[in-house]
Amino acid sequence: MPNVSTMSERQQRAADFLRKAGVLPVITVHTLDEARAIADALLEGGLNTLELTLRTPVAIDALAMLKRERPDIVIGAGTILNADNIRTSIDAGADFLVTPGTPPALADALAEADIPVVPGAATPTEFMALRERGFRNCKLFPASAVGGLAMLKGLAGPLHDMRFCPTGGISESNAAEFLSQPNVLCIGGSWMLDKGWLEVGDYARVRETAARAAQIVRDVRG
Repeated sequence: MPNVSTMSERQQRAADFLRKAGVLPVITVHTLDEARAIADALLEGGLNTLELTLRTPVAIDALAMLKRERPDIVIGAGTILNADNIRTSIDAGADFLVTPGTPPALADALAEADIPVVPGAATPTEFMALRERGFRNCKLFPASAVGGLAMLKGLAGPLHDMRFCPTGGISESNAAEFLSQPNVLCIGGSWMLDKGWLEVGDYARVRETAARAAQIVRDVRG
């Protein structure tokens, strides 16, 4: 079993990352230049925390490069699927880890990781299992597909001491409503990273949409 105080400390750091972020852009990059351009546009728009998914061959190199060249960015390594992903992400300098789902073996590995983690789940039973392992800050994914706001409100009663980062189906139009829920630390999404904009290198649109996302956080939380 992991050291309880250490787990508690890591969970508090995870909560601090998410609460400070408010909006967590979920990015997938295909080249190092694209990673730089996206990160810079998000930073210029006022979003300095992101989830970089491990869905492409360049992802780990991009994570390491951004931590080296853009030290002000807080980066969560996303799409963590196994213990190898945990090790390579930590070695690359990830600030925290995010999973889309968390089967028991992965939950055990995450509990032993020496950086903050945000395990993903989609059902009350899964969240209860994570809670038993000491996790209190989790990703609700895919949020809209499993009930969205109704799910979050339903979880608030029985799992009153848990906080969530809903991701999946959140957009600029409903971001404020999700962020206003008392048990929501932050919201994850990629609406500020439209594929069409990225394909033509229109990073000004990314920056503008990121700025509006940052404003939503300020409007909701003051």
